[in-house]
Amino acid sequence: MTVKITRRTALAGAAALPLAGAATSTHAASHAAAAPSVAARRFALGDMSVTALLDGSFAREGVKDIFGGGASDADFTRVSEENFIPADSAQFYFTPTLVDTGGELVLFDTGLGQGGIQTALNEVGVSPDDINVVVLTHMHPDHIGGLMTEGAPTFANARYVTAAQEYDFWSGMEAGNRVGDLVASNVTPLADKTSFIEDGGAVAPGVTAMAAFGHTPGHMAYMLESGGKQMVLIADLANHYVWSFAHPEWEVSFDTDKAMATESRRRILGMLAADKLPMLGYHMPFPAAGFVDTRGEGFRFVPVSYQLNG
Repeated sequence: MTVKITRRTALAGAAALPLAGAATSTHAASHAAAAPSVAARRFALGDMSVTALLDGSFAREGVKDIFGGGASDADFTRVSEENFIPADSAQFYFTPTLVDTGGELVLFDTGLGQGGIQTALNEVGVSPDDINVVVLTHMHPDHIGGLMTEGAPTFANARYVTAAQEYDFWSGMEAGNRVGDLVASNVTPLADKTSFIEDGGAVAPGVTAMAAFGHTPGHMAYMLESGGKQMVLIADLANHYVWSFAHPEWEVSFDTDKAMATESRRRILGMLAADKLPMLGYHMPFPAAGFVDTRGEGFRFVPVSYQLNG
């Protein structure tokens, strides 16, 4: 179910009107060509194309405190060494996703707001003005930072979709909260064009919301379906390709409700492993796509090679 909000009801955190029907894009069908590999990688999914867009990447230290809540230093080091990565640093990736449904261009998340999303879109011949729908999986700054460019909407012709409880939570923060302030400046001005979606709601034909709460109160994953094929955009369900998969119970400092985040990780990663479905994760090493396999009491991420070439 989706509902339409106005600026007034957005500020009140309420939604009342049905989502307006999706407009047909005059651009979508023209962007099916394979993407270059520098900041964009295209995958085929039935009649859809799914393009990973690298918005940015940087290294960070102190990762045990971020990804290893509840783990002993020895266990965290052991899992890191078993997977040939250092235990004291990690490379962060930020990867919005562009889905061409054949009728609309749907962008999932907008990056850090430092121009990376525009660069990646340009590599695949897409202008920000071509985007028909922007889906916000949640409202952390690295997902909503690119909504505005010099105070104006980056995606001027788009409608916007997010979860009601996500907007309500962050818009209710007092001034001075970093995320709340960014929501006020980047999301609230788009309220007239924003719709709320619930678990099982459709963004567009073949694009369905999946509750994945815990990372934030309204964090959503999305199932893509076309031509008998499926793929799941997991957003920030798992923030690291080793630690969050091998031990879903290890707490992540970015998660708002850590117990709920663990439950969501186990449930959705278990489904992906059982059904052998491809996934694309916002913070996975670029191009961010792969598969999930079971390993002991946890999971492992298997990066895509050529399985999704079109």
